[in-house]
Amino acid sequence: MSAPTYLVIGHITLDVVSGGYTIGGTATYSAVTAARLGWEPRVLTSCSLQGKQYLAKVLPADQFQCLPAGATTTFENVYVGGTRRQHIRAVAEMLRPADVPREWLNSDIVHIGPVAEETDPELLQVFAGRCTLGVTPQGWLRTWDSEGAIRRRRWEPDAPSLSSIDAIVLSEEDVNGNADLIEYYAAHCPLTVVTKGYRGCTLHMRGDVVTLNARAAREVDPTGAGDVFSAAFFVRLHETGDPILAARFANVAGSFSVEQVGIAGIPSRPIVEAWLADHPDS
Repeated sequence: MSAPTYLVIGHITLDVVSGGYTIGGTATYSAVTAARLGWEPRVLTSCSLQGKQYLAKVLPADQFQCLPAGATTTFENVYVGGTRRQHIRAVAEMLRPADVPREWLNSDIVHIGPVAEETDPELLQVFAGRCTLGVTPQGWLRTWDSEGAIRRRRWEPDAPSLSSIDAIVLSEEDVNGNADLIEYYAAHCPLTVVTKGYRGCTLHMRGDVVTLNARAAREVDPTGAGDVFSAAFFVRLHETGDPILAARFANVAGSFSVEQVGIAGIPSRPIVEAWLADHPDS
């Protein structure tokens, strides 16, 4: 029996580190998470040849499609007092409905995961009603100045667009703590999840609000933890139909991911399930 399929649409990134680059981006972290949870990842992205070479070290060639670009989307992240300060140094090409391979239109989960305003909002209509459709709108909630310094912007799609999404996952940081924007999403999307780092997450479910604590972690590298949470959440939501079970599972997956650098800490399903079995009241 073949594994269920998890399509993530968004840019992989090259993140500046001491001595060079490391691969990052929602597409990378979410795809690797899906694979470690037993799903077949599919990635639609755009990047340069250099970026494609980095991606080929992470995923088999038949699990990704890259639109050629003159550069790979590149970020420089600096953490100061637990706060991330970002600059964007390059951006690859837009991703549109016509770019999705026909055979991928039947994916079980589709995750729209922009990091730099690169995914066409029309993609929502392509997949609405035909799969579990998850969105992490981080890249629609940011813009940048002429120096590449990232700043927040509002993403406020109309109500029908939001209602076509099964679940939105975003962080407090993504909306700069803007409660009215979260309330707007929650009023129209069936399920909105706000992640809060080591403080866990809050679920907004058609008027019901539930907060869940995170597993205590020994933080080494927080980069990508939100993407790991999101992928784990979408997977478990699809499998169980239970947002609270999905969020507990995702909290644990995300917490393990910060305990090593980059994608190395993304846990396998047995690791997450073993911890949950040992901590049934967490």
